[in-house]
Amino acid sequence: MNSISTKTGDTGESGLANGQRLGKDDFVFEVLGTQDELNSWLGLSIAKLPEYFAEHKKFLTEIQETLFYIGAELARSPKAKMKAERLKKLEEASEKLQQSMEANWTTKFLYPGGNEAAATLDVARTIARRFERLVIKYAKDQKISPLIYQYMNRLSDYLYVLRCYVNSQEKYHERQFKNKE
Repeated sequence: MNSISTKTGDTGESGLANGQRLGKDDFVFEVLGTQDELNSWLGLSIAKLPEYFAEHKKFLTEIQETLFYIGAELARSPKAKMKAERLKKLEEASEKLQQSMEANWTTKFLYPGGNEAAATLDVARTIARRFERLVIKYAKDQKISPLIYQYMNRLSDYLYVLRCYVNSQEKYHERQFKNKE
């Protein structure tokens, strides 16, 4: 039987994709851990979306795959690289969703949440923003592909648009923030 426990991390180190060993407290593992957290929340979002959002569930799965490529690249894999087509596809999906929304929908400041699926997308969106910030910080010491920056910036936008779309399709009455002061 194969075991998931390799015991190679018992001394407080872990390995990168290129074989380099670093302390588990190295910043790269904070970045990769946040990528994993984001991917897990996307998995929950997929599970919470009703089946009539099948097209969107499939695309979220593609996003998860892209995050694996990004993670591998950040972990200094000599082979795995994200392709520009993935960014283009994300931008197109976001644009398509935006075109299906009601007029002036972007002028509203909405409270996070809505139905359960949309709420999980909101959490994923905030983690995507944190992941983006961590990647930028990580890039101060490591060369990062500009595609990763662009993808991460667009991803949080896409997740917000999808969250709004889901609430709209589910006929959820959004709570809108209104400045009373």
